[in-house]
Amino acid sequence: MKRWLKWLLGFLGLFLLVVGGYLIYVLTAYYRLPAKMSLQPVANQTTKVKTNQTYTVQTYNIGYGAYTPKDSFFMDGGTESKARSVAAVKGNLEGVIKTTQANQPDFAFFQEVDRWGQRSRNVDEVAMLTTALAKTHARVYGQNYDTPYLFYPVTDPIGAAKSGLVTLSRQKVISAQRYTLPIATDLTKLTDLDRAFTATKVAVANGRTLQLINVHLSAFTKDQSIQKAQFKKLFNYAQTAYQNGDYVIIGGDYNHRLINDSATVFKTSQPNLTWTHLFPFTDLPKGFKVPTQGLTQAAIPSVRGMDQPYTKGKTFVTLVDGFILSPNVQAKSLHITDTQFQYSDHNPAVLKFKLQK
Repeated sequence: MKRWLKWLLGFLGLFLLVVGGYLIYVLTAYYRLPAKMSLQPVANQTTKVKTNQTYTVQTYNIGYGAYTPKDSFFMDGGTESKARSVAAVKGNLEGVIKTTQANQPDFAFFQEVDRWGQRSRNVDEVAMLTTALAKTHARVYGQNYDTPYLFYPVTDPIGAAKSGLVTLSRQKVISAQRYTLPIATDLTKLTDLDRAFTATKVAVANGRTLQLINVHLSAFTKDQSIQKAQFKKLFNYAQTAYQNGDYVIIGGDYNHRLINDSATVFKTSQPNLTWTHLFPFTDLPKGFKVPTQGLTQAAIPSVRGMDQPYTKGKTFVTLVDGFILSPNVQAKSLHITDTQFQYSDHNPAVLKFKLQK
């Protein structure tokens, strides 16, 4: 056998060994947390929520602090897979904190908050975000996913990450739980990641409970039955909580557009993406609503496309972040804070509400 052929076969054998070893590592390292887990509130507060008093709640997908308007994302057809630097991540988090403080929320939901990860340059975003608000807000963190090292894109791998949902409350937290959501069972689960929602129970002065449900639903699954199953579990939980006498506010990134005519409102195209399907309004539990008042008139989007750097009037934008309210929660006003996507690929949604007696 010629020497070059031996070298070729040897190289191919080594390549297959490395690839096989990596696949074994990824499959054995992958895991899901239990279906229900108790979460521990930190820096708990003492006051209780009152009925017929106006409160403010914010929801903000911070995109793990990685993206400024100059950036794109490879899974959306762009180029970047991680933040440019530690300084960039910290700068984005400082912007998120400043924006949140300006909105003065009594309650806040955050999604895609990394404990650590190559994509976020190993910055502990949970600590950074919550430390800034620790004097005024209790904090609940629920892990969404803990990925093994993902070697894609090959030229600049996104790596491993442990990330989750953060809920802040200016009022006393009674308890909190994490609940798993349905996901794919085939190999696509490695790219769509784990999914869960957290339910934080807050004390109300009339003896009842306000449930703050924080959620970030699947974005890149092509199987719509998985998205439907996630909504079904979320809606069933919310309906049961309301039937038990609780107040319910769901906040988060649904990866479904919340206004039907978004292309007209934002003067943009309406691409058929896995995260731009219309929200399933008809599947909501009886009496539950998604407040949208004022959003079409203001025409401020909550998310941008990440296939290219952001250019206002050119980049695709829509609205996928917001709230779902039980019948005993009254929406007073709603707006999207226009950050021009300076600190994330999302803008925060801010709702003023009252609990009815």
